[in-house]
Amino acid sequence: MEKIKKSKKSKVWKYWREYKWSNVFEMLKNMKEKPKQCTERCDGKVVVITGATSGIGYYTAKKYASMGARVITINRSKEKSEALVRDIEREFGVKIEYFLADLSSLKDIYKAAEFLSCLKEPIDVLIHNAGVYLGKRTLTVDGLETNFVVHYLAPFIINYHLLEKYKEDKKGRIILVSSEGYRFAVWGLNLDDLQFEKARYTGLKAYGSAKLAQILTMHIFADLLKPYNVTINAMHPGMVRTNTGRDNSALYRWFKKTFIDSISQTPEISAQALYYLGVSKEVENITDKFFHLTKIEELAPPAKDMEEAKKLWDLTIKMIDSFGLGIKKSVDFDGSDGCA
Repeated sequence: MEKIKKSKKSKVWKYWREYKWSNVFEMLKNMKEKPKQCTERCDGKVVVITGATSGIGYYTAKKYASMGARVITINRSKEKSEALVRDIEREFGVKIEYFLADLSSLKDIYKAAEFLSCLKEPIDVLIHNAGVYLGKRTLTVDGLETNFVVHYLAPFIINYHLLEKYKEDKKGRIILVSSEGYRFAVWGLNLDDLQFEKARYTGLKAYGSAKLAQILTMHIFADLLKPYNVTINAMHPGMVRTNTGRDNSALYRWFKKTFIDSISQTPEISAQALYYLGVSKEVENITDKFFHLTKIEELAPPAKDMEEAKKLWDLTIKMIDSFGLGIKKSVDFDGSDGCA
């Protein structure tokens, strides 16, 4: 316990010295700017979007479909997925596919990863958009903290599982729908308590920690993927109205509707930014960056700590291995081994 306290104090001191007011002012300035637009079409490109039945994911799927992409969505609701298909086919006259997976379940995450790794075509754009915001600590079917799994473990496992495919295809852009909320983890991650089993849980701290973890391992993925012409970036989608938090208390839902949503923009602005980051030639060789919509923004000190990133990476691999699913090999879920 004494060792943990000393480690936390040293991190606070380290980050305190590195924090700059200019970084905060930059973020506030970026909040007022509109995203860059990309008018180039993406006919035939394969675009995968998680959590696409509402909010940012829904409008992003529509944007890519309207520009000719072959859109594949990964969602947990069949009913909502079919409604999305009907909406897009009616509006744009193009087909859209979906794969059902609950990204809070490790088994479903692996199903989705295996499905994507078996696609014969390269994945031109992979957008990790699925997200939650929970004011109360909840556990998944695997006994893990929900926020941590959906925001961090799911993208990590899918990206890791696709490394071999990306090495073969030698192309692709990965976009993490992140958040300025990573700043809520002001003094970095507590690697001894990533799922708030000991520390007091709050929605903001848990959300910020998961988003920070996502950014930290992005740095390592960027190094692994760079030789294969694959980029990975994170982006803050702007302050937009979504259904996030609908499972929280009535008080939170009232506060969100009355105050937060009243000053937020529509999700179309996020879809425009995600299209630009996925298609524009201006960013095709840019990797390992954090975008506020479409503007590169300097990360806060805890999100640049590569020593912490490497420790987190190793902890994550061990955590996944402890569930016996086998991160480095194909997983048999339906009586088949690997791709058909």
